[in-house]
Formats: sequence, structure tokens, C-alpha cells
Amino acid sequence: MKKIGVITSGGDAPGMNAALRAVVRNGIYKGIGIYAFQHGFQGLINKKFSPMQRGSVADIIQRGGTILQTARCEEFKTKEGRTKAAENLKELGISGLVIIGGDGSFRGGELIQKEHGIEVVGVPATIDNDIGGTDFCIGFDTAVNTVIDAVNKIRDTATSHERIFVVEIMGRERGFLALYAGLAAGAESILIPERPTSLKDICDKLEHGFKRGKKHSIIMVAEGVGGDFYTNRDLRKTPAFALSEAISDKLGHETRVIVLGHLQRGGAPSARDRILASRMGASAVDLLCEGKSGLMIGMVHEEMKATPLGEALAQEPQINEEILQLSHILSL
Repeated sequence: MKKIGVITSGGDAPGMNAALRAVVRNGIYKGIGIYAFQHGFQGLINKKFSPMQRGSVADIIQRGGTILQTARCEEFKTKEGRTKAAENLKELGISGLVIIGGDGSFRGGELIQKEHGIEVVGVPATIDNDIGGTDFCIGFDTAVNTVIDAVNKIRDTATSHERIFVVEIMGRERGFLALYAGLAAGAESILIPERPTSLKDICDKLEHGFKRGKKHSIIMVAEGVGGDFYTNRDLRKTPAFALSEAISDKLGHETRVIVLGHLQRGGAPSARDRILASRMGASAVDLLCEGKSGLMIGMVHEEMKATPLGEALAQEPQINEEILQLSHILSL
């Protein structure tokens, strides 16, 4: 293999730049030409690329986001769009593609390999941590620390005003970010989609805390949570607002809502994410050089492990029951 393309695709995640840096420098070390395309799959279609040198990725390991920019590409979802992207890659002599992104990006990678023979390796980067075949995705650790920092500040106000704060956390249909950040931040309750919690259980826990002298509480709610607190309410409300209103109605306590939103995606990547991204990016190049493709590189028990893309996409990442139970015990 003489030339490899690389894109960042889907939602941005801290550590994408570190992964890009590793792809570029390991590729150059192995004598391979690296071509970076901007705006994800759209860059493949529009043929918007830059040949990369070692200096092209200087001073980016500490930067959040992605210097290549990222976007969701509707055109690539069509067969015509993928054909155009593949033809552009072949015209440039690029036979391998490293995709740094999430599950939607990997599905696109599967298709362009199956339809056009472009060799693909995926590098999982999403703060949701919702991809199989790896214990952790790039960006997750940084996002957890970002949430903790925000909740530390929220707790100061919650304590001062003796209020209940409901904090809504990103994660799509998964509760990994809310669970890990909730445990680390000492949240009194953590609501995740994987384990439905009733309004009664939440209020009983709050009242138990009030009886033992607590004056404030932090409730962490993953954005994909559903529950009986939505009953007879406007379903267009986010879970945090619906829950906040339900608690106020049932207990008569004043509540406040904080939706952290896209704040959770930004910021300089943590040391753990920089190391993880560096290992994954370099390993992706190694796999392509070994003639292996249709794979996603992940970290399992601190070791790099390659998993077929289809298998990784089909796997259902499981919540750690020990962490879930511990968060409940420590918040009583």
C-alpha cells in the first residue's frame, strides 16, 4: 500500500486530532503517502484534500475538535455519492482509508469497501462511548472530566441555595457518560436509558436525603432517558425539564435544570484520550500495511484489538453493573 486517505466524520470528539497525528506520522514513518480529506465523506466526494507531511500535524495533539472539520454527508448515503468518492480515491492512487468517527461513519466505510474495494479501518471516536469492540472510545474520558468540572460548579450553587439541580447529559440512547460522570461527581441520582427509574423511586430517595439533613441534590439525566415522569406532559420537553417539573409537583421543592449540551464535546483532550488516540491511529495504519481491512481498532483490557466492522456495529455495549450499583450505594 502506497497511499492512505484519512477523514474525521460525524460528531467531533476530543482526541480526533491526536488520532490524525498518529495516522500521518506512522504512515510517513512506514513510507506511505497520507492524504487528509476535509469535512468527512463530503471531502471524498468533493475531492477536497491535502497531502500530509510530518509538520502538517505539528502542535495539534492538545487541540480539541478536528482540524479537518467534520460533517454528516447525505450524498454519501446514496450509491452515486459513494461511487464518486471511490472514483476520486482511486484516481489519486489511494487504496486504503482510515475513518475516525462513530457508528454512522463506520457503516459508510463498510459500504464503500463492499461496493468499491476501498480498504477501510475504523478508529472509534465519540463521547457517547456507544460502539462495540472497544472498552472506551476516543473523547469519552475528556467528556467525563468536562461534565465533572461543570457539576462541581453547579454543586456550589445548589448548596448555597439549597436546591435540587437536574443536569442533562449527552449520550444519545446510551447512559455511559451520565453514569461515569455521575459516579465521579457524586450525583445523588443517575438516570440512564438502560435502567428505567420511576418517579416514585427518585422522589423517595430525595425525601430520604432531606430527612437525614441534606439541603440540596444533583440528579444526572442521560438525554435518551424515558420514564413515568413524562405522563400527561409535553413529550417535546427534554428529560431534564420533564423530570424537574414532575419532582416540583410531587414534592413541592424548587428545582433548576442545566442542559450541558455541546459543551461536553469541546476542550483539550485528556492525557488518557491523547494516549488512546495515538495508539489507535497508529494501529489503524499498521493494519492497512498488513493487508487487513474491514476492521475497527479498539482497546480491550488495555490492549489494541481489531474487530470486524460489522461485528463491532452489531455488538451492544453493556453498562457496567458494578459501577451502576456502586453509584447507588454511595449516594444513599
